[in-house]
Amino acid sequence: MPTRKTTLFYALLIAVASLAVGMVIASRLDLSPQSSAQPMAVPAMNSAPLTGALNAGTFREAAAAVMPAVVNIRTESRQRAQELTEFFGGDEFFRRFFPNEQTPRRQPRDRIVQAAGSGFIISEGGLILTNNHVVEGATRVVVSLYGEDNDQEYVAKIVGRDQLTDSALIELTEKPNHTLPVVRFGDSGQIAPGDFVMAIGNPFGLAHTVSVGVVSAVKRPFPVATGRSQDMIQTDAAINPGNSGGPLLNIRGEVVGMNTAIYANVQSGNIGIGFAVPINAVSRLLPQLRTGKVTRGMIGVEVAPVQREAVEAFGLKERRGAVVSSVNEGGPAGKAGMQPGDVIVEVNGVAVKDRDHLVSEVVALKPGTTVPIKVLRDRKETTLNVTIGELNLDEEAGLEARGDSGEESTGFGLTIGSLTAEAARSLGVPAGTTGALVTDVDPAGTGARAGIRPGNIILQVNRQPVSSPAEARRLLQEVPSGEAAFLLVWQAGPQGRPGTERFLTVPKE
Repeated sequence: MPTRKTTLFYALLIAVASLAVGMVIASRLDLSPQSSAQPMAVPAMNSAPLTGALNAGTFREAAAAVMPAVVNIRTESRQRAQELTEFFGGDEFFRRFFPNEQTPRRQPRDRIVQAAGSGFIISEGGLILTNNHVVEGATRVVVSLYGEDNDQEYVAKIVGRDQLTDSALIELTEKPNHTLPVVRFGDSGQIAPGDFVMAIGNPFGLAHTVSVGVVSAVKRPFPVATGRSQDMIQTDAAINPGNSGGPLLNIRGEVVGMNTAIYANVQSGNIGIGFAVPINAVSRLLPQLRTGKVTRGMIGVEVAPVQREAVEAFGLKERRGAVVSSVNEGGPAGKAGMQPGDVIVEVNGVAVKDRDHLVSEVVALKPGTTVPIKVLRDRKETTLNVTIGELNLDEEAGLEARGDSGEESTGFGLTIGSLTAEAARSLGVPAGTTGALVTDVDPAGTGARAGIRPGNIILQVNRQPVSSPAEARRLLQEVPSGEAAFLLVWQAGPQGRPGTERFLTVPKE
């Protein structure tokens, strides 16, 4: 194929890819060697109340003060050229735009892919905060500073990254011959809907662009990993591709968030819904990011919300806590004796409000420490001493792949049959297991919404063992309409993984 058309082809691919971006920036970059630097001092936070009237100079003064500390980040990563063509339909995509050309032979080879993002300086020594997704997978990271020529760039290295807050700490290895300006931190815990905020970044390569809006919502859950989310600040301040990692500021020009993602579509791009990680969440991690590794706690369970219909049945006085739907065999909670169906109501002396609160409390615990965890089991309170494990997101994602936890439900809709020896063998059911086989599930029924699938085996109904389909039907029929049934089911694991028992709460219509 002629060189000119080859260039046009790849230019078109890159253009289409950029339009499809849902995250603020579509870079996937490599992890550089960990820093051996000593722990850093966390920048001071100003928690004084936001007071005073807005005037014509409010945003101008804030922008002038902060813009010199905002940087533009350019990254390079290696990507197989074949991956791009396959993503957009392979040979068929090529033939559609170049019908008279012979389809090229796609030899796997590496291409250098460039992307752009933003960041902000937090120390005069050259430490910069940005998004994890801006620098994840980077083979080269360069930074340009405010007020300097566009071709003046400084090489940076990746010090530490954290997927759950989508944050990363990088450090300049080449530095200018002048003192670096730094940002000031505000208190993101004070931010409320309606507050004015300002975003500064590098949207579409337009360096140091300022946009102003308001906080649209706070504590907006945003998925960051399988089964996990991060509470975000939602704002209508214009955020576009390239803004990733830039600061979100209050009216005093203090950083209250790090711009991370947007809701967008191909036709209009930004539609006024952007998300920023609260700076308080990132600030707490800075000492760990500086050492190159962030560690979090885990106890090895999957949990679900307490259903409204099940509050009284669990023995709760109010709707709080989190229901253990499954326990990882050999995990910290399993070793301590936790069981599916337990309701976790307190962790290390802290009362658990709901599922998300439980997760936030557990990840904040130091791996290796032993803490008391109170659970309700059969309406009785029990304290278990659990030694906290270290969270491994890759391993956790593999466990999550076993199936849906089934947290929301409103009815049954199950067809139940006999667990024959042949069915047990084909499903990989442990020897000696008795129960009723779920042969069909109504997609609109409560069982489906609770996570029950054909091939699941009902082991218990309301904590009573099930030995036959007839017994399962009888126990389910005894559940009054509007109340919840507690089901213990066995579910097969994917791709040869062992199956697992799951505790599900299923209200009956």
